[in-house]
Amino acid sequence: MSQPLGTGPGAITTDGCAVDVYLQVSTEGEPELIHANLPAGASVLDLGAGVGRIADPLADLGHSVVAVDDSQDMLAHMRAARPVHSRIETLDLPTRFDAVLLASHLANTPDQTERRALIGAAVRHLAPGGVVFVQWQPPEWFDMLRPGTRPGRTFGAVTSSMEVHSIDDGVLDATMSYQIGDAVWTQRFQSRGLADLPAELAACGLVFDRFLTPDRAWFLARASD
Repeated sequence: MSQPLGTGPGAITTDGCAVDVYLQVSTEGEPELIHANLPAGASVLDLGAGVGRIADPLADLGHSVVAVDDSQDMLAHMRAARPVHSRIETLDLPTRFDAVLLASHLANTPDQTERRALIGAAVRHLAPGGVVFVQWQPPEWFDMLRPGTRPGRTFGAVTSSMEVHSIDDGVLDATMSYQIGDAVWTQRFQSRGLADLPAELAACGLVFDRFLTPDRAWFLARASD
């Protein structure tokens, strides 16, 4: 039997995310960043929305937000956005949206077929003239990594650290650890650096528009046709 991707108290999703951790992770300006790059009242589809950390504040800012996740445990905490329980790859809603969010570094999914299915879901739900907001780890982030434990960051009540197991053929294998008080959670994950972003987007029917943050962690893309 394979080892679980996530450990710790409370509900853990199939990809190892701890619901109790995400309930405590604060936003870091993402809703405001997205809001500033959209017209008032734009329709938004948040793919992999989790507990609504970004989706709910966007709804509070006046947007019509549909939040998709494959975890009912996550979606149960949605407050203002409309929850939809589904895998991203197979999502096929009748509605098309002014903006689609692909956060949580889903763009760095190692398997090419799965990665393109995730991005493809964003593309097929775009309204004419719509945009895709993408959060990723840029190539220079991978260049800094070496095996061993890296001190993490603090997100609200959550402190984190990352243990790098290996970086082989451009794929990072690592474990994140999260702590709130005496409670500890872990999540094993893999991530691939994308050396040729324009080509990757083109394969999914998108064109790069611009970076939205100085650290290049967020960028905007548009449909190529």
